[in-house]
Amino acid sequence: MVRRLRPVELDFIASAPVRHHYAAGLAAPAADVFHALAKDTAGWPDWFGAVASARPVDAGRRIALVGGVRFTETVLACDPDERYAYRVDTVNVPGLTAMAEEWLLTALPSGGTRLRWTFAADGAAPVRVLLHAGRAAMGRSFHQAARALDARLTGRVTA
Repeated sequence: MVRRLRPVELDFIASAPVRHHYAAGLAAPAADVFHALAKDTAGWPDWFGAVASARPVDAGRRIALVGGVRFTETVLACDPDERYAYRVDTVNVPGLTAMAEEWLLTALPSGGTRLRWTFAADGAAPVRVLLHAGRAAMGRSFHQAARALDARLTGRVTA
């Protein structure tokens, strides 16, 4: 069953009851990383193992995760080479009431990129507990995705 979430704006990312922050350094330049995040929606499953499918729709995307979670998103910020952020509008997960994500990119002197992902959510108490418990698994998923994205963009092979 699809559930409509509370529409949130960018300020929710800093104030949500559940916030996870992850960061990684990539050798790929910020422009390439930004393009992969914001413009190559269909390419997400090629580097983000948790994503089964992704396609653009209207002002956002429709995403399916491995395991069956499905959601639609609306883009909140699309600042070239710096930030890509979106909220989740609908999801098939009970108990979740609001969710947004932000990807910040910082160009490094080396020509690479510092990539920071913030996951922000709200929901019923059991959902909050589960989201907090899943912090480490989400971190592993992010770091695997960052390595795979960097390899995809630079042509490097990862171990």
